[in-house]
Formats: sequence, C-alpha cells, structure tokens
Amino acid sequence: QVQLVESGGGLVQAGGSLTLSCAASGRTFSSYAMGWFRRAPGKEREFVAAITRSGGSTTYTEYVKGRFTISRDNAKNTVYLRMSSLKPEDTAVYYCAARYVACGTCYYTKTNDYAYWGQGTQVTVSS
Repeated sequence: QVQLVESGGGLVQAGGSLTLSCAASGRTFSSYAMGWFRRAPGKEREFVAAITRSGGSTTYTEYVKGRFTISRDNAKNTVYLRMSSLKPEDTAVYYCAARYVACGTCYYTKTNDYAYWGQGTQVTVSS
C-alpha cells in the first residue's frame, strides 16, 4: 500500500508556472506507475499526465501537451508535474494517483486504473 501527499498548488496568473509534487510513502515507489488527474468545478475528474515505473515513458492529455511535464525521482519517492503557460481553464484540484504494476513500460490514463489517490491540491489560474 502507498500513501500520497500532493503539494505545490496555489494562485498564479495566466501565463505563469507552478510545479506540483506528490510524495509517496513506502519503500517500493519504483513499482508504481503514476498519474496526475484534475477536477475543475462542476466537471468530472480528468486525466492530465502519466509516467511509467522508471520514468522512461510519459503521456499527456492533448489539452496540456507541450505545457506540462511529468517526471519522477524514485530515490525521493516523488512524482512532479511542472506546469507552464498556465491558462484559466487549468484551474482545478489536482490529484496524483498510483498503480502497483509489474509492467515496466506501461502507463495508465483512466481513473479506474489507479487504486491509490492523494487528497488533492488546488491550482487557481487568474486571467
């Protein structure tokens, strides 16, 4: 089992940048594929980015491609989401998620793919 704690959210002007962090408990972080999701007011939770166990492969929703970067540091049990060129429509609660996997080259983009979730961190982008 793994516990996830997000941090780094806040208020930023449009065009600005933020980096979210997700710290995981446990000693087997490198056995988990990780993902970032977000939920905007009045909307369903949606996929943002995902990364494989080793960090060798990543994928993004088209709405953030070229602006957001997911990365991980397995030595620090942490996954990051670097967000740049932020837009008001990026305003949401951002969640990290973990899935224990044997596959070293797999990433996952659906909410139901993940068993473990953090509590979320609010990102607000002002226009």
